[in-house]
Amino acid sequence: MTTIRVYEPALCCNTGVCGPELDQSLVTFTADLNHLKGLGADIERHNLANDPSAFADNPTVRDFLRVAGSDGLPLTVVDGVTVMTGGYPTREQLVGFAGVGEQVVPAGASELGMADSSGSCGSSGCC
Repeated sequence: MTTIRVYEPALCCNTGVCGPELDQSLVTFTADLNHLKGLGADIERHNLANDPSAFADNPTVRDFLRVAGSDGLPLTVVDGVTVMTGGYPTREQLVGFAGVGEQVVPAGASELGMADSSGSCGSSGCC
């Protein structure tokens, strides 16, 4: 099975729903990641602040940080190969990386109670 690992910069929370301002890219990525997990994909995210050993234990990630520093994060690695740096992959990219079939749902959809791309929490009213 394909493994996808996303290595993020140090964040206070990875959902994007903390602090005074909403980070929509994190909200969308969290929903997309959870959606892929629901399809059975082997996908994980590692936050530099909360999981530094994941960075230190992986030679690809260690070498990347040595060259680009944390400013180059996020880093997406598929089966040990760097496929993307400096931004979060879209749902469509994640589906392609994972090789899972699905009916495409717009990225950031509120199926998990997360805010959608308009910043709305959808009909549930709960983020």
